[in-house]
Amino acid sequence: MSSTGHQPSQYTPITPLLKNLRNTQTPASADDIAEAFSLIFEDRLSPAQAATFLTLLSLTSRDKDADVLAACADRMRNAAFHVDLPALKNIVKTRGATEGTYNGGLCDIVGTGGSSLQTYNISTTASLIASSLLLMSKHGNRAQTSVSGAADILSSIQPIPPSLTASNAQNIPQIYEKSSYAFLFAPNFHPGMRYAGPLRKEMGIRTIFNLLGPLAHPIEELVEARLVGVTEGALGPVFAEALRISGLKKVKGMRKAMVVSGREGLDEISCAGITDCWRVNEPLESSEQKEVETEHFQLEPTDFGFPTHPLSAIRGGDTPKDNAEILMRLLEGKLEEEDPILQVVLINTAAMLVISGICEAETSHMGEGDSGVVVTERGPGNGRWKEGVRRAKWAVESGAALRSLKAFTEVSNSSLGSK
Repeated sequence: MSSTGHQPSQYTPITPLLKNLRNTQTPASADDIAEAFSLIFEDRLSPAQAATFLTLLSLTSRDKDADVLAACADRMRNAAFHVDLPALKNIVKTRGATEGTYNGGLCDIVGTGGSSLQTYNISTTASLIASSLLLMSKHGNRAQTSVSGAADILSSIQPIPPSLTASNAQNIPQIYEKSSYAFLFAPNFHPGMRYAGPLRKEMGIRTIFNLLGPLAHPIEELVEARLVGVTEGALGPVFAEALRISGLKKVKGMRKAMVVSGREGLDEISCAGITDCWRVNEPLESSEQKEVETEHFQLEPTDFGFPTHPLSAIRGGDTPKDNAEILMRLLEGKLEEEDPILQVVLINTAAMLVISGICEAETSHMGEGDSGVVVTERGPGNGRWKEGVRRAKWAVESGAALRSLKAFTEVSNSSLGSK
């Protein structure tokens, strides 16, 4: 008997597909690749064939084909624990406030990781700030290549961190009843990854699994907008196309996305210079445009009203605890306005707000401290990036972002949140 408890006969052989992957004359289809990929989540591939399959995908670069990524992400979501969608839809409809062209749906800001630049947890912090104005659904995990992943920084918050086990498929609707933020800890939603984990560790190389996280949100149907970061610029149009393909299954108004890649190899919008952007544009109701289209442009810190800073200025701490302390100081308004970490977080929060459509509103009623004066100036990609910054600043300065974190912490640690 094998170490996984399977008799060899219980494995599903994929030898014909493996041979086909090596044959460039008759390439395997995305569906065939995704079908084989899905066997990993059921522990139905032998370790030898699974490793060969993942290696061939990498060697042939099929793991960087948009249709393959979209199909595999779809299979990964299908293998995830299923959420009570009708219940969650009702809660999202009740709690999500429509504004501008934002329809009140869930939003995510996430990166592929793997840059080894050891920057601060920008997207996690930005997701918390954005949750003051949007329903955020942050899909994340512990660090793979960095000091501190999203789960690491959140679980290191003092004195009481949010419970990572709380936001699971069973009780995510109850989390959103009391919080505009939820952290979807990947192991809570993707049980099949327990078969992939040991394999990935033994292989020791990057595989398609390193790319799929941002595309495999377990509540995809309710995700309206997302900001996705990739470390390689060449992956930008690939991810944008994969998101466009996935969006074909979704209703109109729920297919907004932007893929970003800092020229330094950063999977965020960079504070150091140029960031390439691929925005998946959702047709407006009043537009004659029928299809979802992708637009490529560049952003720089000046488009958000900020100066440039070297990446060394936004380096994170040596431990997740260090980064959690920076996070709390930022949310408590204790960082100076000129602090590079604060500015890069505001930039990325602003981008999330712009992509959601909330910055298209011609009026503003965020709450106490809001001047109500909308910044209508438009920059590259026709985005109101400075309006996004104005709203992000309000979320920090008003304490709304800190209150959002506290609400999630409370519900996740309550008897309701920890079922």
